[in-house]
Amino acid sequence: MSILRPMITRGSPTETRVPEARFPDVREHLRRAGMRWTPQRRLILEVLDQTAGHVTGSDLVERCRSIDPATTPSTVYRTLRALEDVGLVRHAHGLDGREEFHVRPGDEHGHLHCDGCGSSWEIGSDEAAATIDAFRRGRGFEVDLSHLTVVGRCHACASAAGPSESGA
Repeated sequence: MSILRPMITRGSPTETRVPEARFPDVREHLRRAGMRWTPQRRLILEVLDQTAGHVTGSDLVERCRSIDPATTPSTVYRTLRALEDVGLVRHAHGLDGREEFHVRPGDEHGHLHCDGCGSSWEIGSDEAAATIDAFRRGRGFEVDLSHLTVVGRCHACASAAGPSESGA
């Protein structure tokens, strides 16, 4: 379900999107952070609304630039930081270390990544509970699940690799 109505484009008779209708505190939060409510920030929210899962800042810049070529990376990144404070996005880091943003995060989650086929899966706090608890008990370490990525081999890749390559 989209939180926004269709966007007006130059010369378009469609309705204006209203991202602040779904997130009424966004404008106020940006103002408190010393940022104005600008057409560029409104566009960022519109693009994020159409984004499922994770997006890198550079991908978001390019998506916004495809609509408005005047979009600047600094505006996108400053806005992402402010939107993280509001809870609209949450940052994590991909396998290559690049910062990614999870749009409208629900429950905190980590990731499993197969280095054989490249597939990734989200792991919820319930699945990671034993591992997180082991670090807490054994080392006194509190894990930030949103920054946890476990790299290995999925069942299909491990089976295809055979016992000598899969570590079995």
